[in-house]
Amino acid sequence: MGSGVRIGPFEVFAPLQPATSLIRGYGEHHFPGRLIVVEGIDGSGKSTQLSLLHKWLEAKGYGVVFSEWNSSPLVKDTTKYGKKKKMLTPATFSLIHSTDFADRTERSILPLLKAGAVVLCDRYIYTAFARDVARGMDREWVRDLYGFAVQPAIAFYFRVPLETAIHRLLDGRDGFKFYEAGMDLNLTDDSVESFRIFQGRILAEYEKMIPEYGLTVIDATLPIETQQSQVRHIVRTHLDHAKELRVRP
Repeated sequence: MGSGVRIGPFEVFAPLQPATSLIRGYGEHHFPGRLIVVEGIDGSGKSTQLSLLHKWLEAKGYGVVFSEWNSSPLVKDTTKYGKKKKMLTPATFSLIHSTDFADRTERSILPLLKAGAVVLCDRYIYTAFARDVARGMDREWVRDLYGFAVQPAIAFYFRVPLETAIHRLLDGRDGFKFYEAGMDLNLTDDSVESFRIFQGRILAEYEKMIPEYGLTVIDATLPIETQQSQVRHIVRTHLDHAKELRVRP
């Protein structure tokens, strides 16, 4: 027996007692490795901070591996083609990114955590929670879609005012990309204004997630060195209590 239910924008036929993925139980994991993620809107400087943290951890002898949002070979070309042809709807965007995330989780993130590595992720499930909802997808549906995700040891959120982020991004280029600016949502014909509206929605979602998921907030308007000092202090305190990590003697 089954029933019609809504998944995002779709009416689908689903069993009354759907099977639960075996991977779902990994949420609060007990693997020897540690997962550290960074989040923030475009222009927050999170990638710079993660790169600096990566180098510092390697210098300390930790086994460190980097994973990036939307980098799985399984869907990378499909995403690139869809963006080029402007074919991606909010629903397909959401499902493609969750497929990318599932593939990287199964093939990379989980095995590395089991091996005792420090896994650094530039964007994690919170990016989907913010962007997909900003594109109009149902908040609970998106969260359920990533129900298999491993809970990170630390999730940094680099908080930056929207206008500061816009200034940083436009300082090094002419404008914004179609999907980056949320032009697919037909908010306005002006890409900068569309970016402002779309990223403003994303910011609002991130702010809601701070208490919901215990995100660690870093003031992204501070000097790069100051931010990195704060990040290292938090990471050091956490890793000092992780006795099973792989560390080079």
